[in-house]
Parts: sequence; structure tokens; C-alpha cells
Amino acid sequence: MKTNPFGTTITVDDIIDTVGFFDSWEDRYKYIIDLGKELPTMDEAKKDDVHLVRGCQSQVWIDGKSVDGQFWFEADSDAFIVKGLLGVVLAAYNGKTAAQILEFDIEDYFDRLGLIKHLSPTRGNGLRAMVKRIRAMAETAA
Repeated sequence: MKTNPFGTTITVDDIIDTVGFFDSWEDRYKYIIDLGKELPTMDEAKKDDVHLVRGCQSQVWIDGKSVDGQFWFEADSDAFIVKGLLGVVLAAYNGKTAAQILEFDIEDYFDRLGLIKHLSPTRGNGLRAMVKRIRAMAETAA
């Protein structure tokens, strides 16, 4: 899982800088969708009820494991924009310790991206459900 670019070569700062470069939200959405195309392929066997994230409008699966104290996540969705949102989230959490995950101010990150106000309420709830799943894994490990 360490080959995952999110949290390594694609960072929170990179995403904030790039999103800030675009003038329109249409261009920002295209960028977020392109981020989703960078997600490593998730094993089909993990696209099951155990890994399914409840509360998302689309189907979303997340799996994570701790390697040498750092968390690495695999994720996928059946919707292009949601795959991109997973990339945004994984940039914040991949390669981090449980303590770093729990300390990270994800709402500030979303605010800096201007993200929540440009998503439908159901997409916003789904985004928070993804974060909740990852934070729960970190809390269990902490």
C-alpha cells in the first residue's frame, strides 16, 4: 500500500494549492475527478459489506492497515466525483500515525478547499462518513 500516491506524492498542500489555482468550480470538480483516477485499484474481494461505508449516496469501500505505525488506506467508489473525494481524504490520512489522523483538522482542510459548500448535502454527509470510518480505525489503533 505504500505505493499509494495519496499522502506521499499527492499531499494536502498540493491539493490546496492546485484547487486555489482554478477560478471556477467546474475546473475544480474536474481536478477532483482526476484525483480519483490516481487511486490505486482496490481488490474486488474488499468491495463487500465489511468495507462498505454507510451514509454515502454512492457505494464507497475503505480498508486500512497499519504498517510500522503508519496507516495506509485502500478505497474505491462507483462514482467518479466520490473517487476524487476519496483522494482528497487519503491525501490527509495516508502514511500518518493514529495520533496524527486524530489530530488532523479535516474540517479546516475542507474549508480551505471550499469543498463542503460546493457539494450537495448528501455528498457532504458521505464525505464525513468516509472521514468517520478512517478516524474510527485510528481510534481503535490508538
